[in-house]
Amino acid sequence: MATNLNQNELLRVPYKEVDGTEIPTDVYLPLRKATGDHALAPVLIMCHGGGFIVGWSRMNNADTIEDCLERGWIVLSIEYRLCPGVDLLEGPMTDARDVLRWVQTGGLATALEKASISIRPDPERVMAMGASAGGHLALSMAWGVEKPPLAILDFYGPKMFDDPFWLRPIEEVRSRLPSMLPDSEFEHLYQEKTVFMGGISLEGQRDAAGPTRSVPMQPNLNDKRQLFAMQAIAQGKVLRSIWPAFPNGLDRVDPARNVHKDWPPTAIVHGTADTMVPMHLSQAFEGLLKEQGVETEFIEVEDEPHTFLGKMVKGSKTWDTQRRGFDFLERILRLSYP
Repeated sequence: MATNLNQNELLRVPYKEVDGTEIPTDVYLPLRKATGDHALAPVLIMCHGGGFIVGWSRMNNADTIEDCLERGWIVLSIEYRLCPGVDLLEGPMTDARDVLRWVQTGGLATALEKASISIRPDPERVMAMGASAGGHLALSMAWGVEKPPLAILDFYGPKMFDDPFWLRPIEEVRSRLPSMLPDSEFEHLYQEKTVFMGGISLEGQRDAAGPTRSVPMQPNLNDKRQLFAMQAIAQGKVLRSIWPAFPNGLDRVDPARNVHKDWPPTAIVHGTADTMVPMHLSQAFEGLLKEQGVETEFIEVEDEPHTFLGKMVKGSKTWDTQRRGFDFLERILRLSYP
């Protein structure tokens, strides 16, 4: 692996091992050193979307990664184990929390040193962001951990799991599917305990490292994992698919039930036309944060549906609006220095 990595060259390293399978993260290095007298580079943990069932690390938006690198941050585009072979807590949430701990306790620094890369990460300045399912995982790092991130950026992440919305079928997805397959067709997915690469992202974009990254993808309905995810969304069964105990035990997996006064500063970005995770859920969550005195910023993106982050055009109005979320992270970061 070359030591002078650019945005198209990746250092891919494991941050944990489960049953003999290494769970990796892609490491993107900043295009410039940290500003001022700060010798250590801040770290942003980036979590992809996909309903906790599909997607993989290279489907995070390439332009947003580049924007973060230009700010002088190290970006970790992480893999995490996918449901339903593991449940939401056992798999995605645990992995997200473990990568946070890995960075904070020197694991990333060791990996970079072994790769003969001179840049050093700042274990005290680790931030988290994600879109859709990834937004939930970013929020999940705010509780149940030894030390939460410095700040969190949530793009339309699922939350407020006791809201009736989560049991409603979504007709716009149902209309795109053939007749529903019985559960028996998906039994093999429940045996896949360490799968962390699940085809397309529901964000709608291709591999961030590829030349066609901005071209929308349609689900391959011949792929049982992709079909399982789309069918669960269409039928209003996502929560039951990723959290079999539903409606019990939601206090273990719902950010809304775990807000506390020491929650990290959090920005929420949400499209006003989102029907897959309606904006009112994020607005209600913001209210819970404010009740606890948490510093927040809510950024509405006009007329954008769910998954807009993967499809937006750099330099567009949507690009400029969503970028305020990253500006929020940068402001919290600046305030963290003495």
